[in-house]
Amino acid sequence: MLEKIVQLFFVLAGITLGFLYIPELISLFPFYTFPDWVYNAYIGAIAGAIVVGFVLWAISLWVARPIVNGMRFLEEKVVKAPVTDVLFGTLGLIFGLVVAFLISLPLNSIRIPVIDSVLPLFLSFFCGYFGFQIGFKKRDELLGLFSTSKNAAAKEEAALDAAATSEENQAWEKLLDTSVIIDGRIADICQSGFIEGKLVIPEFVLEELQHIADSSDVLKRNRGRRGLDILNRIQKELPIEVEITDTDFEDIHEVDSKLVKLAKVRNGIVVTNDFNLNKVCDLQGVSVLNINDLANAVKPVVLPGEEMLVQVIKDGKEQSQGIGYLDDGTMIVVESGKGYIGQEIEVVVTSVLQTSAGRMIFAKPKVSKREKAL
Repeated sequence: MLEKIVQLFFVLAGITLGFLYIPELISLFPFYTFPDWVYNAYIGAIAGAIVVGFVLWAISLWVARPIVNGMRFLEEKVVKAPVTDVLFGTLGLIFGLVVAFLISLPLNSIRIPVIDSVLPLFLSFFCGYFGFQIGFKKRDELLGLFSTSKNAAAKEEAALDAAATSEENQAWEKLLDTSVIIDGRIADICQSGFIEGKLVIPEFVLEELQHIADSSDVLKRNRGRRGLDILNRIQKELPIEVEITDTDFEDIHEVDSKLVKLAKVRNGIVVTNDFNLNKVCDLQGVSVLNINDLANAVKPVVLPGEEMLVQVIKDGKEQSQGIGYLDDGTMIVVESGKGYIGQEIEVVVTSVLQTSAGRMIFAKPKVSKREKAL
């Protein structure tokens, strides 16, 4: 559209120039024999307007696009520049042009060929340029001339905006995936107040939950119904904002991929306990909260040499080993504990092993002084 406007400008300029100056140009060649109608002022003007308009239209076909590209480049530079830079640069430019005009007034009375017409243009260009540079580079000092109190108020307002932005960033939206809803621990975490901001549940996640709840497999059906119950509890019982969004991506079929895309669009955080989804989010630069990581982080720290009570439940993989569990689900491997299956015994921690699946504690039964003596 802008290119068409530039071409129209060239055509109108050509018509105007041809209408005004072609008759005078023809009159400069009386020694040529032209038809009588050529020397008619009106006909010559119209013919000149058509000819010059056509010539400039043909030229515009070549130069319109570079002109438009230059205008768009200049527009991008101005839009990206801070508003204070543009404002004070413009004020400096106007001031420079005014100074150039005032200087040119006495020069108009001096009738020196060429100089009286070229010098004002030269002054306008350089005064405008220097005025713009002074206004642009001295903007901070010029701002300080107006009011120190205004500067302080502006800084205070900027600090408040930064604080508000910081608080807003701290309370980013949390997008729940199917696995974390079915897991159920998210409701207890929300109730404890460790989750801030709004919970966002996409409709495609709800559809997957409903599909699981309608499954013919009993285990899947129970898991799906548990997830729906957890959502109802979060919505009705917990003091946290919940949004059901209908945003969908028809070109993406996988639910996890849709969730990652939605997190990018809304600048949100994915909440999951799916190890693979966690890795995909890390690869695509999406923030993620993993419930399993949180659970591992809050497990009590156990050091070698500590004593504890353990219920030995079953035998281990190695001969004579017994297996027990802490309240948080941490596995304890009791050396020589096979004979204590079904009993609660005191053990001494020998080592702690951190694996990708979680933490394992190795221990041995505590031996009393009497047993040692025997």
